[in-house]
Amino acid sequence: MTTVTVVDYGGGNVRSLCAALERCGAEVTVSSDPTVVSASDRLMLAGQGAAGTTMRALEATGLAEALREAAARRIPLLGVCVGLQVLFERSEEDDCACLGLLQGSVQRIDGAERLPHLGWNDIEPLAEHPLTIDLPTVAYFAHSYAVTADVPSALAVTGIDAATIASVVGGGSVAGVQFHPERSSEGGRQFLQRFLAWDGIA
Repeated sequence: MTTVTVVDYGGGNVRSLCAALERCGAEVTVSSDPTVVSASDRLMLAGQGAAGTTMRALEATGLAEALREAAARRIPLLGVCVGLQVLFERSEEDDCACLGLLQGSVQRIDGAERLPHLGWNDIEPLAEHPLTIDLPTVAYFAHSYAVTADVPSALAVTGIDAATIASVVGGGSVAGVQFHPERSSEGGRQFLQRFLAWDGIA
């Protein structure tokens, strides 16, 4: 059975993600202990709310450094929604430095007719990768910020009105999804199963 540690920094949709992972057959641990996180074999960083609040919590608890250490060990790490956004170098939201695990910055979505953007959107593969095998699909989004489709790590893209964003990103053993797999029905389940089978190699 695949084991995964969901990082608990005091915010995010931890409970629903755990339930979705368990439905996929994973053994799930929830931890706010940096020692546990840095030693885990597979990690998920959930996210809801603002990038600045998330980063302050991660830095204050030592979890930010634990995540960087895990990434340096090439442990599979998946960020979800704001969890994806803080994988990058900087976010325009709260003008804050992030984890710096992926190159690029997060911006307010330019071209969306309404923000926050809520709803179902198509996800189209941009690159071959173990996490994009089941694409295209549709998934549920809830956000106002994103990385643009031209970031080096973009693996899949999504059109939102006049905007195109990177909806799946990956670099090394670090990956992220802007959508919520736990709320995305069959497409979300398939993606989580791919993540649980992924060895962290593109």
